[in-house]
Amino acid sequence: MDTESFESLLYFREQVLKSVDLERVDALRHDRDALFREISEVITRQVNSSGRYLSSRASHDLCELVTDEITGYGPLRELMEDDTISDILVNGPDRIFVERFGKLEQVDKRFLNDVQLTDIARRLVSRVGRRVDDSQPLVDARMPDGSRLNVVISPVALDGASISIRKFGKGKKSLADLVEYGSMNEMMANFLVIASRCRVNIIVSGGTGSGKTTLLNAMSQYINEDERVLTLEDAAELRLQQPHVVRLETRMAGSENQGVVNMRHLVVNALRMRPDRIIVGECRGEEAFEMLQAMNTGHDGSMSTLHANSPRDALARLESMIMMSSASLPLAAIRRNIASAVNIIVQVSRLPDGSRKVINIAEVMGMEGDNIILQDIFSFGAEADRNEYGKIQGTFTCFGLLQRSAVYRQALVHSLLEPLKQLFGNRMP
Repeated sequence: MDTESFESLLYFREQVLKSVDLERVDALRHDRDALFREISEVITRQVNSSGRYLSSRASHDLCELVTDEITGYGPLRELMEDDTISDILVNGPDRIFVERFGKLEQVDKRFLNDVQLTDIARRLVSRVGRRVDDSQPLVDARMPDGSRLNVVISPVALDGASISIRKFGKGKKSLADLVEYGSMNEMMANFLVIASRCRVNIIVSGGTGSGKTTLLNAMSQYINEDERVLTLEDAAELRLQQPHVVRLETRMAGSENQGVVNMRHLVVNALRMRPDRIIVGECRGEEAFEMLQAMNTGHDGSMSTLHANSPRDALARLESMIMMSSASLPLAAIRRNIASAVNIIVQVSRLPDGSRKVINIAEVMGMEGDNIILQDIFSFGAEADRNEYGKIQGTFTCFGLLQRSAVYRQALVHSLLEPLKQLFGNRMP
């Protein structure tokens, strides 16, 4: 597009957005065809009154552009409709990246300029009852479809407004699906089924985009239907099928910097709601102490996720998060709390080839001196050579299960000992 055509497009975009009937276009927002016709009529009127020339092709492109902008996504609309895309990352007007199958790639979409990018960012944020401006340049929110939205604008974003969207997956994956994808083997999946059913406390650990929430969703399918389950999340992604589920979500501060409800508030309140299990979407701060207290006071079968690179690192992260709380506990007491509360740590990872795997399942076996003892149950070992498709190959190894394991004791209580023995066979002393 030449400079003259581009400037003409910018001019008419501004004029059309100024002259549209906001109430009418908002009513038509969910009917794209009707909205397109409405915008087309507005463009025709603007072109006729301006005395400036606009070709039919340019007029159609402008109509597409304004329609997409009013619906909220602008040039991101097609990306939002593409089910193969899991993340959309906008680093400026002409730098848009997506994640497909675990790999990042740049796409040929672009915004007209930073003004349009910022306008669309503001429109997306306003749709969820939030605002972004110079006084509040950072916004984290959940979109109506469940997708996670993060917006950063100037002066914090130096190279233009930044938009990050973690798309809400339409399909709910089961443990069987994860086995089919090669994320784990069948034995590991069956073990996680038993662990979920016999109410041991489970932490899913991993990096960003490693599949923690996906795995948590999959394990939650095996919670008994007669249990009252509370889910606590920053952005609601968990989709439990049980009939007795209460979903709670944190809330950021409002326009007057009031009304904030953080994860710690939710955990404290959840304890007053007679839960059988508490599932925390992500533990990342001082709420960890209340979460451990809940696990230690009769809420067996609770689950959570956190960011860490190994089961040992997950324990260290928990220690750090508890130290962030107001609880003035010595390190030894903190470790005893962790050792008595957490039973299983499932480590997930996104590998360099884009695949996601459960690389370790470990059990907390208690304390030895001042140290927490971890016992590996399963692990994944990568091979040096990749397959013909460039994918990482490797082997899942089972190390067995000790009879003093919490899973063994809980399986005995919940009449799941026989399936557990069949699963491990001679790997159970």
